[in-house]
Amino acid sequence: MKDALDRFYHFLDQPLWPAARLVLVALVIPLILTFSAPLWRISLVAPQYPQGLYIDIHAHKVDGGHGGQDVREINTLNHYIGMHSIDRAALTDLDWIPFALGALVLLTLRVAAIGDVRSLVDLVVISGYVASFAMARFVYRLWVFGHELAPEAPLKVAPFTPAIFGEKQVANFATRSFPQMGTAFVALFLAGIVAVLAVHLVAGRRAAR
Repeated sequence: MKDALDRFYHFLDQPLWPAARLVLVALVIPLILTFSAPLWRISLVAPQYPQGLYIDIHAHKVDGGHGGQDVREINTLNHYIGMHSIDRAALTDLDWIPFALGALVLLTLRVAAIGDVRSLVDLVVISGYVASFAMARFVYRLWVFGHELAPEAPLKVAPFTPAIFGEKQVANFATRSFPQMGTAFVALFLAGIVAVLAVHLVAGRRAAR
């Protein structure tokens, strides 16, 4: 058992291959591009809105269709059922995401420059935690929007959870919620660093044999 642990710790201290370092540097690009695209889109379609309305949630802002007019229109509709306005002020618990993405960029470059397998493992764990926590907070915030309805609202609807992934009918509105390119960039980054770690793990096992 001790020999196995010694070999494992020795493996963690191994430097990364030059090719792996280049891949890590390249994976910084999708992280940076995350700021240029929405992470998630929530859209609504109803008989009175046949063209639909939508809100795009970015890492640093909330935007909508028709030059931002859709955000105001959706929030007006939400007011009638006592729902909180969906805007950046209501999503302040996500303000840390741009800083987290910036920290991941710096950490990835550090691992690429002077890191070893141990630091790569740390990068994978931290990145997975950031992505999971951000998604959990997003789901929680949507739950709050649909359950903390003002009792004095003109229209009474039962508390609900807005669509998180996929489609859902709320009153006469068909709501859709799907990830966008920003989330795809994050997924590409995560898949890339996991792949680099997997290659090192496979090579380490073969070397141990």
